[in-house]
Amino acid sequence: MEVILKKDVQNIGEAGDIVNVKDGYARNYLLPQNFAEIATKGAKENREKNLARIKAKQEKLHAEALETAKKIEEIGTLEFSAKAGESGKLFGAITTKKLAEEIKNKSGVEVDRKTISLDAPINKLGNFNMLIKLTSKVKVTLGVTVTASEVLKEEIEEAQEETV
Repeated sequence: MEVILKKDVQNIGEAGDIVNVKDGYARNYLLPQNFAEIATKGAKENREKNLARIKAKQEKLHAEALETAKKIEEIGTLEFSAKAGESGKLFGAITTKKLAEEIKNKSGVEVDRKTISLDAPINKLGNFNMLIKLTSKVKVTLGVTVTASEVLKEEIEEAQEETV
């Protein structure tokens, strides 16, 4: 099915693009979420009229995303301290929500936690990288360092080892 995207859709296209997608994807996701409209003759003509406005809006968003990226890059590395076991495993994890809150505290920039992707879950001590996708073209990589605020004895594992 041919549709005109109203908003940027990851791995599909940007606002204003005419793309071919599977019928079910369009009917069940893109159209109900108001991400796209069916590419009828009238919709295509309307798109041509509004194309300059759409492109100007995209350029403005891109410029804003570049400024935001610069502010986030100025942070350098986020540092967290958390309770950990003797093996270095954390009690709990550093979630994308915590990362987004820390970015807001350090730079004043609000980042949606859904735009943050991690290579692996942050559930042990060490250094990690996270990728923040501000737009489809603007991405920022930021380092995360996790240190132990206190090391707790891992009694559960020791009890299991004694019974074996």
